[in-house]
Amino acid sequence: MAIKNRSLVSLDSGYSAFKDSICHKDAGMSNVVVVYHSGYGHTRVMAHAVAQGVERHLGSTCQLIPVEEVQDHWDQLHHADAIIFGAPTYMGSASAPFKGFMEATAAFYLAQPWRDKLAAGFTNSGSLCGDKLNTLLQMAVFAAQHSMIWVGLDLLPARSGTGVFDGQMNRLGSSLGAMSQSNVEQPPELAPPPEDRCTAAHLGERVARLAARMNSSPL
Repeated sequence: MAIKNRSLVSLDSGYSAFKDSICHKDAGMSNVVVVYHSGYGHTRVMAHAVAQGVERHLGSTCQLIPVEEVQDHWDQLHHADAIIFGAPTYMGSASAPFKGFMEATAAFYLAQPWRDKLAAGFTNSGSLCGDKLNTLLQMAVFAAQHSMIWVGLDLLPARSGTGVFDGQMNRLGSSLGAMSQSNVEQPPELAPPPEDRCTAAHLGERVARLAARMNSSPL
């Protein structure tokens, strides 16, 4: 029988009790921006799932910004409480358009307008591994160069003795950020699977919750 880790079915009672015990600390609002690149639409699906997770947190708002449009939205990024980065993994690295976005931030690097903002990341590839960890590491180092505070994924790896994940989140076992895998022959309407989308939503909700808490108790 598969072990549920923060499954789509329910949270375990211990985690639920813990979450209830700290909910009063999460009161407040947060403004989160998801900036992403998507080559074939699969990473866009993840970006929207992240945004849905952000907006599950009462009082939090989310804006989705494709990197192709970022030149018109630097002000929104500078005024966000948190920025979540998303890119597909191509050839073991973040996609070229996303790297272009990263390099464009050199224009304001010395001013450090993103200092102490929360940061997180997600990535998608066609294979189960695809060296996606390298893409998340690139994002984390990029965030560190902007003096941001990185938020990882607080989910245990999914477990299955039968090869069927049966609704478990974090099926790819990532800790640094949210990973998804999309079968290359499937369109974005079908891939990535629900488990990966729910993992992305969980990450978005976590970032929103922590950003709201920081707004209530500033550093």
